[in-house]
Amino acid sequence: MRAQFVLSEIGVGLRRNLTMTFAVIVSVALSLALFGGSLLMSDQVNTMKGYWYDKVNVSIFLCNKSDAESDPNCAKGAVTEEQKDQILTDLKKMSVVDTVTYESQDQAYKHYKEQFGDSPLASSLTPDQMQESYRIKLKDPEKYQVIATAFNGRDGVQSVQDQKGILDNLFELLNGMNWAARAVMALMLVVALMLIVNTVRVSAFSRRRETGIMRLVGASGFYIQAPFIMEAAVAGLIGGTVACGFLVIARYFIIDHGLALSEKLNLINFIGWDAVLTKLPLILATSLLMPALAAFFALRKYLKV
Repeated sequence: MRAQFVLSEIGVGLRRNLTMTFAVIVSVALSLALFGGSLLMSDQVNTMKGYWYDKVNVSIFLCNKSDAESDPNCAKGAVTEEQKDQILTDLKKMSVVDTVTYESQDQAYKHYKEQFGDSPLASSLTPDQMQESYRIKLKDPEKYQVIATAFNGRDGVQSVQDQKGILDNLFELLNGMNWAARAVMALMLVVALMLIVNTVRVSAFSRRRETGIMRLVGASGFYIQAPFIMEAAVAGLIGGTVACGFLVIARYFIIDHGLALSEKLNLINFIGWDAVLTKLPLILATSLLMPALAAFFALRKYLKV
């Protein structure tokens, strides 16, 4: 097959259906940009999980005098020294526990003032109103229930709280947003495939006379179909390149020169450039193969001479 002939036919086809070709490029670009974005969102969520789950603690809050008057869990009074020692001893015996840190009322009050010193409530609090606690680092953050079962309801324990539960709510929200993006991506992908099929059909119809002559002189089916398939593949590849450009620009401006510079988000571990660059070949390959296959199957139905 002469390459010059195929390239000339591709150029003719792209120019002849310029409007539809542009629509194919835009729809492929948007759908694959959403596809790449959803993959990167999954990587970001997994990165954040690995970063934060490694830092979360289980907190055992101990009863103080105020709790003894108002909280049913502390009906037997404020925690005693013997109870605190027993809780610490039991924690150190548990195989799921990595480290245990004690926080006194004064330390809790200091930390509260550092975080919420500007709130009206902070000025009315005193150290004796704060709760003592044990901050437990688990070897496996999924083993929170072991701690909760062992210490909930024990004398001197007001509550057992798992910071992982708070993070799980955040990650569920992020995952929900990611699935919504995938749903939009699927819709855009269907639109792109329909446009590709329609573009190939119009192109084949407009050149039915040429293809009929080629068939009469003995040209093979693949020789006739190749320009149409490559025409769709080139349009898809252009769209895939645009999608890659979107992802690179988004990573550069949104993260490197946006979120990563915010002081409020400096504790978030963002994905690196390696995560973006590893997705680009997949997007380009998809942008090339998807239109080519769509065109191939469309031609079996519409390219009849």
